[in-house]
Amino acid sequence: MTTIEPAPADTVAPDTTDEPALLAWLARMRAEHPVWRDRYGMYHLFRHADVLAVLRDPARFSSDRSRLAPATAAVSRGMLTQIDPPEHRRLRSIVSTAFTPRRVADLEPRIREITRGLLDSLPDAGSFDLVDALAFPLPVTVIAEMLGLPEADHPLFRTWADRLFSMQVDDPTDPTLGSRVAEAMADIRAYLTARVQERRTTPTDDLVSALVAAGLDDEEAANFSLLLLLAGHITTTVLLGNAVRTFAEHPGVWEGLRADPTTIPAALEEVLRLRSPFVMTARVTTEPVGIAGVTIPADRFVMPWLLSANHDEEAFAEPEAFVLDRGIGGGAQTAFGHGVHFCLGAPLARVEGRVALEELTARYHALSPATVSTEALQPYPRGVLGVRQLPVKGVRSY
Repeated sequence: MTTIEPAPADTVAPDTTDEPALLAWLARMRAEHPVWRDRYGMYHLFRHADVLAVLRDPARFSSDRSRLAPATAAVSRGMLTQIDPPEHRRLRSIVSTAFTPRRVADLEPRIREITRGLLDSLPDAGSFDLVDALAFPLPVTVIAEMLGLPEADHPLFRTWADRLFSMQVDDPTDPTLGSRVAEAMADIRAYLTARVQERRTTPTDDLVSALVAAGLDDEEAANFSLLLLLAGHITTTVLLGNAVRTFAEHPGVWEGLRADPTTIPAALEEVLRLRSPFVMTARVTTEPVGIAGVTIPADRFVMPWLLSANHDEEAFAEPEAFVLDRGIGGGAQTAFGHGVHFCLGAPLARVEGRVALEELTARYHALSPATVSTEALQPYPRGVLGVRQLPVKGVRSY
């Protein structure tokens, strides 16, 4: 095995606001630097096989980031994505039954009812903002109802989510990081802690009550609820925007989905592969590990690039092409992660995305972005590949 030196201080990954530059950089890193140590000492992995190897090995690649950043420990308690087995298994089992394919299928009538209600309220002219009109309110309504949170509070969730996902976190060992994260999460944690305390005295049939009944303390239950609320809507919000943008870039796809809606799930898988909502994840080595001929020491951050893995030429033929019948599934494309931390809400996101596109393609002969202006689309700045606004124009079906 070999070791590698830190990259020059001016070597940085392109931001997600410049998608073409980011994809080009990832292709170069896969070819030339499959293991890259950045200026903060974090090791980045880009190839599909290496990303899967890390995600499948929680013993050597821990999700507990507080090992290296103790200041974040308080905001990590109850966070399913930052806990290792066996504690991870215990917490996941508390709510996992609510996200099984069968239980999610039972939610489909309600998901369709919400979708149709949102679309019915749109003007006949066919010009609207997809995120404001559908991509945000649909998934946030669904997950908020599952958590037992009132509709009147939905605008707050968007404000809090934007604040968190817009945070600039370059150095994970920054001693101020814990306080910065805590400050960004303060409002939403206080809100959810109050809901947890309400359920202790007046339990109801919702996920917050399930967390309380399982014996989680206020901090754990509030953090777990926060994860469900944020992850339970941001993935679908970004996915729907990415889908409409991707279909518009490939003539004939929208018409094909209208003609045969049974192809919508395959189309969504290709969108997830091409524009993975979360571009990377994070792990911490528990011992020295060899990857692609490089020795990564113990107690180092490792960043597997999910987006890069999904564009790997060794894993997918013509990876930059939109191929409707590619036939990939959850084990091949990595947008939802892999292994023990495979996204709990993946079945829900897939059903929400499918229902939304079934209803959109049934109502519109065509639907495409009204602008390609980066400023107007307001892309997330780092970590999330998607836009916060998407003005669209469509031709209605009557």
